[in-house]
Amino acid sequence: MSHTLTSAEADYRRGFAATFGAFLIWGLLPLYLKQLHDTGALQIMAHRVVWACLFVFGYLALRGELGKVGAALRDPQARLRLAASALLISGNWLVYVWAVTNGHVIEASLGYFINPLVSVLLGVFVLREKLNRAQWLAVAIAALGVAWLTWQVGRLPWIALGLAASFGAYGLIRKMVVVDSVAGLGVETLLVAPLMLAYLLWCTYAGTLSFGAHDRLLDVLLIASGAVTAIPLVMFAYGVRRVPLSTVGLMQYVGPTLQLLTGIFVFHEAFTAERIVGFAMIWAALFVFAGEGLWRAHRARPRLATA
Repeated sequence: MSHTLTSAEADYRRGFAATFGAFLIWGLLPLYLKQLHDTGALQIMAHRVVWACLFVFGYLALRGELGKVGAALRDPQARLRLAASALLISGNWLVYVWAVTNGHVIEASLGYFINPLVSVLLGVFVLREKLNRAQWLAVAIAALGVAWLTWQVGRLPWIALGLAASFGAYGLIRKMVVVDSVAGLGVETLLVAPLMLAYLLWCTYAGTLSFGAHDRLLDVLLIASGAVTAIPLVMFAYGVRRVPLSTVGLMQYVGPTLQLLTGIFVFHEAFTAERIVGFAMIWAALFVFAGEGLWRAHRARPRLATA
């Protein structure tokens, strides 16, 4: 007997596929960025912003939602917060691109493993949220992991901490802005794109622009970097509304796991025993954190059903 999906089930499946697809693209992004090795990190970032801006505005125009961008820009508070989030996400992209193109994919993956715990700490110190014992334990174990890696390597893992802090702060600001996800991205790219376009024009004047100076494939990849930047964000915005946050919370580890595996097995970066110990501490912290969240969600179900 065939089972017909209800509209809610079909909606959930589409949301799950979109969200998982977004994390899959982010996890495999180092493979794409490595193809742009003939271009400097800042030039790659500039292309990502400019082409992503065009892609997002094309998408919003097709959906007839350009008015949302205008509404956000007319709101002084929203405009100021989106300007701050634009700077944070631009910095995040620049550090990530530099890390990948300079052989630090493993450390970049660590940043996105740490990110959920950084978001928790931002919630505590900025939004005055309260943590329970299990959550504090997770934060403490993660801090030990970072301290261990710092001691072994002889320096702070600044790439990982920079990525985690910038993306965590970005998420915090976007949480405080009542703007549609894709329209918000449109505003962010629109605010940064003129600066990036000016930089690309300066590179043209200085004779250092990679675009048009190498092969056609590189030019196509630089243009497509806008779509590769925007598409997973659109997919995530679509999926996160249709999938429980507990599911999204677990799926977010798909990206850094794929990045870690790519760094080890494709780019053959060193993954020493000392690094394994540090990563194991971070993973233990995430296991405690995710396990506590799932247990809390499981306990809440009967109460919600009763209500």
